[in-house]
Amino acid sequence: MAAPEEDPDPPRLSELLERGWRLAEEAEAGAEGPAELQRKVQAALALLEQAQRGVEALQLFSGNEELEEVASLDLRFLLVPALLGSLVLKQSPSRARLEQLGRARALFLRFLRQCKAYGLLGPRQRLPLHEEEGEEEEEEAEQEGEGGEQRRPPSSSSSGQAALLDMAAHRREKIDRYKAKKDLEAQLEALRPAVEEGRAEEEALRHFYLLQIQKWVAVALEEVEGIDRERALLERRGAMMQGPSPEPPSHRQRPPVMKPFILTRDAAQAKVFGAGYPSLATMTVDDWYEQHRRHGLLPDQGHKQRPSVVPEEDSQQQEEEKKEEEEGEEEEEEEEALRKARQWDDWKDSHPRGYGNRKNMG
Repeated sequence: MAAPEEDPDPPRLSELLERGWRLAEEAEAGAEGPAELQRKVQAALALLEQAQRGVEALQLFSGNEELEEVASLDLRFLLVPALLGSLVLKQSPSRARLEQLGRARALFLRFLRQCKAYGLLGPRQRLPLHEEEGEEEEEEAEQEGEGGEQRRPPSSSSSGQAALLDMAAHRREKIDRYKAKKDLEAQLEALRPAVEEGRAEEEALRHFYLLQIQKWVAVALEEVEGIDRERALLERRGAMMQGPSPEPPSHRQRPPVMKPFILTRDAAQAKVFGAGYPSLATMTVDDWYEQHRRHGLLPDQGHKQRPSVVPEEDSQQQEEEKKEEEEGEEEEEEEEALRKARQWDDWKDSHPRGYGNRKNMG
């Protein structure tokens, strides 16, 4: 009976990192088609995830050691979480895009935490974490205690100026970050041939990997900002899609159709105009107002109003004013009728019967 074949030796940790890193760089170049690109992304993810498990099993990095205590060849393994985060973002977007963004953000932050523990973050590079806010508040409190003065809250007049200053500072920071990244890439290209060919000295090799870490710190900070913006956009879009659906147009209440009519000032005009146009309705202003009030078409009927409580004295005064107006109108009508009767009597006195009738005259 033949003896079973022995499994080949598993790849070493350095080989996993080198192969995964090379595939990640090829995927970053994006020279292949979408299918080939995704194949390389998945292969690189598998290799670097295996490398990450090996780093954790060997406990290469500890929070109790200084940067000088880490071997030069071991510095490159600090880059594994950053490379994994970059590959996760290159995966084809799916319905679980929020999960992809969350995983990539967690990997970038893991890398940045390790860099901060070894003092590899620049003076202007801060972690985009909620934990950082508490640390900053403690530092500000200590500074205020040493100075013996408390900061005054910003006034509304200075808020606009502060916003402009923040925008200018953010833009200047992005420009400085871009220039620093280009400078790092130029230094890395100068050192890469010696490192890849294995002829770099210890000092040059350590400097090369420290430059790689600085480059990926800048990349991680930019990627985290982009992830936060995309997550906010996707969450707002999801909230809009899950909102209440509008009511169908067929169920909306439409105002009643009003027939054409002639609007008159009072009832007397309604009779005059209506006599000549029996097919066209007539109404007074009061009738028009009452009809629109019943159908709820008045401007003040679009929203609910609180019932107004009229004092008893005001209501009595209004009734008295109304009575006075009615009495005044009756007196004016009587005076007008009396004036017309007197004019008619005067006309009859000055014009005999039959005046103006020339029918029987020869």
